Amino acid sequence: MSYVIAVPEALMAAATDAAGIASTLTAANLAAAAPTTSVLAAGADEVSAAVAAVFSAHAQGYQALSTQAAEFHAQFVRTLTAGAGSYAAAEAASASPLQQALDVINAPTQALLGRPLIGNGANGAPGSGANGGDGGILIGNGGAGGSGAPGLPGGNGGAGGLFGNGGAGGAGGLDAGVGAGGAGGMGGTAGLFGVGGAGGFGGSGDMAGAGGAGGSGWLFGSGGAGGTGGDGLGATGIGGVGGAGGAGGMLFGAGGTGGTGGLSGGGIGGAGGTGGAGGLFGAGGDGGNGGTGFTTGGAGGTGGAAGLFSTGGDGGTGGTGAAGGGDGGAGGTGGLFGTGGDGGTGGTGGTMGGVGGDGGAGGSAVLFGAGGAGGNGGSGGFAAGGGGAGGAGGNAGMLYGAGGAGGNGGFGSGDVGGVGGAGGAAGLLHGAGGAGGEGGTSVGFAGGNGGAGGRAGLTGNGGDGGAGGSSLAAAGGGDGGAGGDAWLIGNGGNGGNPGTGPLPGAVGVGGAGGLLLGANGMNGSA
Repeated sequence: MSYVIAVPEALMAAATDAAGIASTLTAANLAAAAPTTSVLAAGADEVSAAVAAVFSAHAQGYQALSTQAAEFHAQFVRTLTAGAGSYAAAEAASASPLQQALDVINAPTQALLGRPLIGNGANGAPGSGANGGDGGILIGNGGAGGSGAPGLPGGNGGAGGLFGNGGAGGAGGLDAGVGAGGAGGMGGTAGLFGVGGAGGFGGSGDMAGAGGAGGSGWLFGSGGAGGTGGDGLGATGIGGVGGAGGAGGMLFGAGGTGGTGGLSGGGIGGAGGTGGAGGLFGAGGDGGNGGTGFTTGGAGGTGGAAGLFSTGGDGGTGGTGAAGGGDGGAGGTGGLFGTGGDGGTGGTGGTMGGVGGDGGAGGSAVLFGAGGAGGNGGSGGFAAGGGGAGGAGGNAGMLYGAGGAGGNGGFGSGDVGGVGGAGGAAGLLHGAGGAGGEGGTSVGFAGGNGGAGGRAGLTGNGGDGGAGGSSLAAAGGGDGGAGGDAWLIGNGGNGGNPGTGPLPGAVGVGGAGGLLLGANGMNGSA
């Protein structure tokens, strides 16, 4: 059995378009009528007169057919317009009894519990800071919170029903003077099946408001994203912190992403919000990125912890800052059988000489799983900025898994290159150590040293050391990182190569082989 869905508004729009086409065709036919229906003969002879008569006759025939086509087109437009009106009338007639039946159903629960059985919650009025209404107990989404008055917080989003999403939090009120902006409202909690509401934006001000936290899922839904922090205004304005992501549903649901930190035109950028924790089978949410600052960039948010069988969230990227980039956020802890999240990249220093932010550490696993990779360090500014250090790799699960790789050091545009991060340790029973990160390169100063490789488990190879960063300056390249040691059975990690330059760095020493079986790692190659 086939079904037809009619949208009265779309039909009416089509009728209007069709009427416009008719008007255009009529105008074109009228413009062509005079010069084509009375064609003048090219000469006084009989042949010219006959040719002109033939052309005029054809034009007159075309005009007659055009008149009939125009009448058909007009009838089609009238039919289409009448159909749209009929559908609209039928829709209105059917809606009224359904609404009456719904009012009868909702009246008892509204009187007893203060919320309907079926229906969406009401939105808070703009500028009131009022909370959104809760959705129907059975079916319905929570209403959005109202935005705040100047300098005051936004309202929280309403809770969703059993089948429904949480409402979004309201934006905090802006304060255009030297006061503080209002905080964003929290997102509403989801129902049994639904997504948590997003947190509201923080209000701008000299001290900007924080973004609202995302609403949590209940059983089968993801957490809502945290709200973005407000922008810091004025010469000393501080960006607002991003809101934390909401927790995922207890059984299935990923954590919400942390909100981005607010910008600042004259001060410090806001830090990114922490990612929400995942449910039992859900991944942790990523941390929010730090906001750009005129002086220092905001730090990236930490990734959310995973549930039992999933991956931790990645750390957020640090914000750019003229005096220094913000540090990257740490990766979230993995589940009992999951991987740690990767660390966030450090923020870039400003062009006038800011230091690059350090990379965030990789998240560790709990029992069985690999550690997350460390984030790379941010690049320094051109005038006098050194590169940020790479983040350390996360440790593997206690029993089994590979350690995470260390992050690379940042490029030293106007100072030394960043140090590479150390590789994470492997699990106790089996696993390879994480590789050390490479040292950052530099143009006019020393290159950064490479990170050391991570220790292996009872069986497994040690991680290789990271190479030293190169440099064109007399200070020379960075040293290679040491290789990680094996434990019982396995080879030691190789040492990192030294950084190149007028004065090369020292080679990294290879790690020791296993006590029972395994070769020592090779030293780095000069």
